Amino acid sequence: MIRHIVMWKFREDADPTEFLTRLAALEGKIDCIRAMSVKRSAVPGSAYDAVLIADFDTLEDVARYKNDPRHVEVSALCKAIRTDRRAIDVEL
Repeated sequence: MIRHIVMWKFREDADPTEFLTRLAALEGKIDCIRAMSVKRSAVPGSAYDAVLIADFDTLEDVARYKNDPRHVEVSALCKAIRTDRRAIDVEL
């Protein structure tokens, strides 16, 4: 099992609500996602504003997810409002 973790920092003038809502809605639509959680930081002014934690069976499934047109579309929203992004895939 692979856990895919992504954290974002958004521009101060940006509202990431649409992006985060649409990202969370991918669970159940892209079949290789085993579980997904999208959360905002509980601490104002923290290094990152939101996080995605998603589980996949394999790294190949992570790649399928990243290249799925529905994810690519949502990702474009994020690219327009983020200032930083960090990601890691870990084996469970």
